[in-house]
Amino acid sequence: MQPINLRSFRYKVKKYKRSFRLFLTKIENKPPKGLHKLMDKIEAEVWPAIDCLSCGNCCKTMTPTFSVSDIKRISAHFNMTPLAFKEKWLIYDKKDKDWQNKKQPCQFLNLKDNKCSIYSVRPSDCAGFPHLTKKKAVDFIHVHKQNIEYCPATFKMVEKMKEALSINN
Repeated sequence: MQPINLRSFRYKVKKYKRSFRLFLTKIENKPPKGLHKLMDKIEAEVWPAIDCLSCGNCCKTMTPTFSVSDIKRISAHFNMTPLAFKEKWLIYDKKDKDWQNKKQPCQFLNLKDNKCSIYSVRPSDCAGFPHLTKKKAVDFIHVHKQNIEYCPATFKMVEKMKEALSINN
């Protein structure tokens, strides 16, 4: 497993983002047969090659959404009320109707080792990130379009999908 070089990753994103998004739009509009099975296979190939702790880009540049149950669980972890937890660390996004971090990088990320200080009680959004495979893979293509910019695992998955489906843009 190679550590992630964020400078190199950003360069690749800049170079391929447009073609990857076009590719994902084609998949979204006309999903090939066996898409989910293919994505499961590719996911199994991607994870052994990705060292998330050498990256932490998701926690540095994105914010998870916090569900009501996430807020209850995490606030209990800190022996706080949900209201006190929200006041200290979250902001309510009226447009998306979501609770999100007030700041980036995430306040729970240790920037020295990229480890989450609340890993055992982290938000479900974090636990599922980057959502590579879901029951209806095609329903998450819009998420992958966004995540290729932030997550080397998603980028690698789309790269391998393009190769497997031999679709060139």
